[in-house]
Amino acid sequence: MSSTKKNPKAKNPKAKSKSRPVLIGAGIATAAVLLGLASYSATKPEDRNTLSPTLDTSGPTAAADPQNGIYPELEKLARRTEGDPLAQGKADAPVVLVEYADFKCGYCGKFARDTEPKLVKKYVDNGTLRIEWRNFPIFGEESEAVARAAWAAGQQGAFWPFHQAAYAKDAKAKGYGADRLKAIAEEAGVKDIGKFTADSDSAQARAAVKKDQEEAYGLGATSTPSFLVNGRPISGAQPDEVFDQAIEAAAKTAAAKKPAGEKAPEGQQTPEGQK
Repeated sequence: MSSTKKNPKAKNPKAKSKSRPVLIGAGIATAAVLLGLASYSATKPEDRNTLSPTLDTSGPTAAADPQNGIYPELEKLARRTEGDPLAQGKADAPVVLVEYADFKCGYCGKFARDTEPKLVKKYVDNGTLRIEWRNFPIFGEESEAVARAAWAAGQQGAFWPFHQAAYAKDAKAKGYGADRLKAIAEEAGVKDIGKFTADSDSAQARAAVKKDQEEAYGLGATSTPSFLVNGRPISGAQPDEVFDQAIEAAAKTAAAKKPAGEKAPEGQQTPEGQK
């Protein structure tokens, strides 16, 4: 079953800064409305088992969606920073999946445990896909704390092991208090727990988390998890095939844009070579 966790701050005017609507230019306005629509559609009870993997482009906003649910303005949000500790996969991978998520979100955990490892094995390992994490804590102080802790783990090269431990099936029930976050860090192999604790409470951690939040709010995201696949919005912990289809379509489009005769990076499969 696919769904999302709603953002309790979405209608709180204090939670929105004046800078959020102008993140990447005027073209974001329509896409923000549509991403909000996707979040709503993902949580309508009658649609939970039939949600389309892409946005409905048959309405009055279809003219703003010339590429079947792909928005070039949203595609620009892929940072592709070499050595980003909160990303996995090659910086020049043809497809980038940007994930906006909260560690306290049950459906985010479902995606992390059930779907993401398959995507890594199938697409990241062969060079097709890059996954970029964005901290989008929406459930209060504990969400904020674990987001900063995850960032701090990343400063010691342990973000993804921390991510895995924090999303373990029983992790949410145990909470994310200070002692528990240290235990998760130790489980994740963070070497310097003192530095981890200091980094978690640092101005740099707060700024990094806020930057990700601002980006998500600027998109009009109202729930977690929310995703972008080369500018294609996907909302909720959708079935594996939804992500497979979006990634393979994006890879095919990227390959078509390559100059004639240019080969895919070594070790990377073209969509035709994937099974």
